[in-house]
Amino acid sequence: MTRKILLAAAVTMLTAPVAFAEAHGASGDPEAGEAAFRQCVACHVVVNDEGETLAGRNARVGPNLYGVPGETFGEVEGFRWSPGFVALNEAGIMVTEENFVAYVMDPTGFIRETMGDNSLRGAMTYRVRTEEDALNLYAYLASLSPSEE
Repeated sequence: MTRKILLAAAVTMLTAPVAFAEAHGASGDPEAGEAAFRQCVACHVVVNDEGETLAGRNARVGPNLYGVPGETFGEVEGFRWSPGFVALNEAGIMVTEENFVAYVMDPTGFIRETMGDNSLRGAMTYRVRTEEDALNLYAYLASLSPSEE
């Protein structure tokens, strides 16, 4: 009996990130996204509302990415956003999987195309190289996000 309970608990723990990711409309692989997130930790961290670091280090260049999937671009409080991000925020552009992938693969290009303004720029200089990595990153961040209640 105890063995069955432990097995059930292990299965639940292993599938929970996938369930959270799917709840945010993520089609990528959260585990592969965790590996891909290593390229992001120089600038980003994921710290929950209780102050627990879920991913990354104490990076301060980029915003905390906790709860970003499903939010409006530029919603993280206390971060100095670029004019391009302010424009996305004011227009109510959401961080969907599609928008996230397009943004991380070409930050300035995404902002300019979305806002129709070639004078806007993004502050993120790094570009995720493959769509697969971008999808997996979104799934990973979604798996770390608070569950929808």
